[in-house]
Amino acid sequence: MSNYFRVTAYHESENLSVIIDSNGYFGEIWELSAFMIQKGFRVLEVSDSSQFLDGNIDRADKDTESLIVRACCQGKPTYKGNAVEVEGKSYTPEKNK
Repeated sequence: MSNYFRVTAYHESENLSVIIDSNGYFGEIWELSAFMIQKGFRVLEVSDSSQFLDGNIDRADKDTESLIVRACCQGKPTYKGNAVEVEGKSYTPEKNK
């Protein structure tokens, strides 16, 4: 799964957390991070497909035209054990595997 990236980000002024997948939309992981920062988010976790465990979020089909919002909620994401969680959706980034 080349170019499959997952990001967890927090938008402080909107008090909004998201988990977003990109499967083909960006060629490099830094492009996804830069995009989120440009939109006012603080990137909390970002990983390619080999750097995270799926948790209860299935991987998305290839989509070169869209980002896939996997979860969204008011407030900051929570960390339960090694996993990051947003609105009941969770996964484990590499640093926590």
